[in-house]
Amino acid sequence: MNAATPRASMRRRSLPRPSPWALAWLALWAVLGVAVGLDLSAAELWLFAGGSLLLVLVLDAVRLMRSAGPEIRRELADTWPMGVERPVRLSLQSGTRRQRLDVFDLHPGSWNVRGLPRHLQLERGELASFDYHLRANARGDFSFDGMHVRLHSPWRLWRQLRTVGASQVVRVFPNFAPLAKFAMFSADQASRMVGAHVKRRRGEGTDFHQMREYRVGDSLRQIDWKASSRVRRLISREYQDEKNQQLILLLDTGRRLMAREEGRAHFDHVLDAALVVAYLALRQGDAVGLLASGGATSWVPPRRGVAAIDELLRASYALQPQPVATDFLASATELFLRQRRRSLVMLVTNLRDEDMDDLLAAVDMLRGRHLVCVASLRESALDSALAQPVNDLDAAIRAGSIAQYLEQRRVAHDALRSHGVMVLDVTCDQLAGSLVEKYLSVKRDGLL
Repeated sequence: MNAATPRASMRRRSLPRPSPWALAWLALWAVLGVAVGLDLSAAELWLFAGGSLLLVLVLDAVRLMRSAGPEIRRELADTWPMGVERPVRLSLQSGTRRQRLDVFDLHPGSWNVRGLPRHLQLERGELASFDYHLRANARGDFSFDGMHVRLHSPWRLWRQLRTVGASQVVRVFPNFAPLAKFAMFSADQASRMVGAHVKRRRGEGTDFHQMREYRVGDSLRQIDWKASSRVRRLISREYQDEKNQQLILLLDTGRRLMAREEGRAHFDHVLDAALVVAYLALRQGDAVGLLASGGATSWVPPRRGVAAIDELLRASYALQPQPVATDFLASATELFLRQRRRSLVMLVTNLRDEDMDDLLAAVDMLRGRHLVCVASLRESALDSALAQPVNDLDAAIRAGSIAQYLEQRRVAHDALRSHGVMVLDVTCDQLAGSLVEKYLSVKRDGLL
């Protein structure tokens, strides 16, 4: 397990607090005081018991404050996939005395935890370790701010909370396990795994791949007559899709993608889908770049090779949508200035009719140099609500409002198509497959 980068070590102590045992003894002494009030002959004995109890309490508190707490070391990975449970190991080295303690790691508060707090009893000089499990539910940079240790005094009359250990920073990335799984399959197989319907090729590709013997079904245009005459059998030329083309993922980080679905923001689904199509495009030999614009911004120039997915991950893992209106024209202008070579630009957003003027101006600018595809996310809850039976006035009003909203989306999409833009109207679950399918169809139809 790779250790996350540690920061400065923490050493803080709170004042000791009485334990339930101490409070119970004090309560018993107080109750005896009531009885002594009825029979003053036992007052001296009661005062002696109180003094003895006070002495024991003071001695126990002093021993607790002087005792050295355990040395604690945390082991965890420095990068985490979002939504996947991972173990964290805490190792403790006790001091010169037997110790009872409770341990709680100061992990990011919003994460799901299993296995904390932990109660331990350490013998003198004992080395112990245990694992607990965390699941990160958001992307970005997060901090583990030391550990809380609650020490119990030797006679269990006091407890003291101490903050020990070093803070550590970890980075939470989108879950890249599906990308690792795709590496075992061909591009076509991986495309089908994400729900893309790979269409049959309309013709041959544009790049020469190899010479091979003629097969039944090869067109006459594939036959190399000079090579066939030399070997006295039919030889065909085999072509493949053109490589070294460029794909630019233009991601909206504005308010449109702050909506949540299945416990995650729409932008999380968008980023996952963008990484899937980027990985497959890199395996196809194309270069992939990324521009995030609207709220948080990031720019990655197009890179080739499967290793480029690491650069895309590092540039995008901490991006979060922000409650601002996206200026599509400004985004298009930035991309137009940065990306000179003709590319397939895939803009992913959640389109509204009030965005149309700005968006049409943006795509008209981009179409002067690039091939543009707009993927417009649709909330799956709309489809579900529209399918519900209409039995009363409220349901009728709700269904009518949804139908009107969807009609406005359709009109906006038709306006984009009339400007020569490819449009995808998809839900979060459909996004990855639709992007991959569109990318492959552009490649196979030779549109770039």
